[in-house]
Amino acid sequence: MHNQALIQYLLLLGDSALIQGQRLCQWCGHAPALEEELALMNVGLDLVGQARNWLEYAAELSDDGLDADALAFRRDERAYRNLLLVEQPNGDFAVTMLKQFFYDAWHFAVLQELSQSQDPRIAGIAAKALKEVTYHLRRSGEWVQRLGGGTEESRRRMLAAIPLLWRFTVELAAGSDAELRLAEAGIGADPAQVGAAWLKQVSAIFASVELPLPKAANHFYLSGRTGLHSEHLGLLLAEMQFLPRAYPDATW
Repeated sequence: MHNQALIQYLLLLGDSALIQGQRLCQWCGHAPALEEELALMNVGLDLVGQARNWLEYAAELSDDGLDADALAFRRDERAYRNLLLVEQPNGDFAVTMLKQFFYDAWHFAVLQELSQSQDPRIAGIAAKALKEVTYHLRRSGEWVQRLGGGTEESRRRMLAAIPLLWRFTVELAAGSDAELRLAEAGIGADPAQVGAAWLKQVSAIFASVELPLPKAANHFYLSGRTGLHSEHLGLLLAEMQFLPRAYPDATW
C-alpha cells in the first residue's frame, strides 16, 4: 500500500513541477522585458529538472518498463496528478506571477518537510530542489508586492488575479488519506502543516501591500490528485506531447 501511495505522491510532485514549468516556458518571446524572459525560463527549467527527478523515482518504483520521459509524454490527461492551480492559463503577467507565488509558497513548505524525509531518495531530491525554490519564492513574492503596491494599473491587475486563482488554492492545504499515512510514516509532508505555512506566507505578502486576503477556498468539484482536471490541461498536453507521440522512436 505504501508503495502505491508513494508513487501517486511522487506523481503529484513531479507532474505539478512539470506543468508549471511548461506554463512558464510559454512566456518565451512574450515576456514584458528581456530580463524577465530569462528569469521565467530559468525558473521553468528548474522545475522541469525537479520534475525529472520525481518522475524517475516514480518510474523505478512502478517497475513497469516506463521511464521519466514516458511518464511525461505518454500518459493521458486523467493519469496526471498535478495541482489544478498550475494548469490554469498564464493570463497576463499579474496572473502568472500570482500563480507562481501561490505555487512557490506551497512548494517551499512541502520541500522543507521532505528534506527531512525518512526516505533518503526523497530527502536528497527535496534538499537540492529547496535551494532553487527558495529563490523562486523570493522572486515571485517580490513581484506580487511590486504589482500589488505599484501603479494604479498594476494593482488593478493584481486585484483581478486574486479571485481568478484563489478557488484553486483549496488543494494546497488538502491531502488524501494516503498522503496522511505517508506523513505519519515520516516519508511525506504533513498536509496540515504545509497548508498553515502556505497561508502564513501568503498572508504576510498580501498584508505588506494591503491586498485583501479572501476567505478560505471551498472544496472544488475537480481534483488534480485524482485526475479530475480542468479543460486546460488537455490542451496543454496536446501541445507538450505532440512530437514524442508523433515520433515515438525518435532519438537525438
